[in-house]
Order: sequence, then structure tokens, then C-alpha cells
Amino acid sequence: MTPEACASLQRVLQQLGLTGEEATQLACLGKLRQIRSGETLSAQGQVPTQFHLLLEGVCHGVYHTENGRHYSKEFYWEGDWVIGYESLLTGEPLPFEFQAVTDSTLVALTMEPLSRWREQRHPAYLTLLETQLLFKERKERLLLLSTPEQRYRHFCEHYPQLLQRLADYQIAAYLGITPISLSRIKSRLNKG
Repeated sequence: MTPEACASLQRVLQQLGLTGEEATQLACLGKLRQIRSGETLSAQGQVPTQFHLLLEGVCHGVYHTENGRHYSKEFYWEGDWVIGYESLLTGEPLPFEFQAVTDSTLVALTMEPLSRWREQRHPAYLTLLETQLLFKERKERLLLLSTPEQRYRHFCEHYPQLLQRLADYQIAAYLGITPISLSRIKSRLNKG
């Protein structure tokens, strides 16, 4: 791993609540990973062996259905942790996959430190969990209480950095609408 990536990982780990020594030791175990758009970080139907810190690029958690449909459950970009919490908590395979949306650079760490933090109720684990819970609560509220147009407006307002980096079909899948519906919404908004 490059010295810059190692230093960046150390800073992020300390922000999670690790001591300087803990952060340095763990950062040394990180592996820099370069992946291309469309490549898989952790496969659907398998138990992940790693969690990742996304340094550059965009990734997403995506459900692949038997009938060929895809549903983006979550997007990740620079500074985000990519973690299969359900698999971590249950030991079961991921019901979705983590995939790169753009060419991406990540730091991969084995699941062992995360499992240890969970057992110890370490502040780092609690911070990661609380961040994820807050995100999920907000997305659930958005999907349940908003019209498709309101969802798109919210996405534009809160995630402008993703608008230019994602295809419309990916945004539509995240918002729980069809690409055709998204196209109609965008057309209406552009006219108004």
C-alpha cells in the first residue's frame, strides 16, 4: 500500500475511535485494491471475507434477481466504508453484491478486526453501525413517504456529486422506480 493510502487509512481509523497505535497496526494490514467498473468486491451468495474503505470512485450494493432485474440498495463514494452488515451479524452469505460503478481504489481489510470490534463493542464499531443505521432510516423514510418525483429531487439535492457519475438506470434502481419513470420525471422538471 502506498504511504499516502496508509496515512489516509490511519486518519480515518482514528476518527472512528482507534488509538494512534491501533490505527497504525491495522493500516499496515490493509491491501490497496484497484477495480474496474462492473467488477465485484464481494459476491452475492457468498460470505464476504473483507470490508473496504473507498478511497476513489463509486461502488454500490446491488441485488440481482432471478428474472434479470437489478436493484441498487446503496451507493458508496470516497470516504465510505463498504461493509456487509447482514452477513457480519448472521454469518450468512450476502443477499446482494458489492460492485464498482466506476473504476475505483479501495483499501481492503479482513473481517477479523470488524468482528473483534463488534464483540468488544468498540467505539469504532458503534460509530460505523450508527452511521449505517442513520442512513438506512433516512432512505426508508424517503422511499415510504415520498413520491417518485420527491425522491429524485431529494437525490439531486443531497447527492449532487453522484448525478454526473451514475447512469440514469442506476439512479432509478436506487430510487425504486423504472428508468422510464425517471426519464418522465426529468422531462417534467426540465419543462417546469
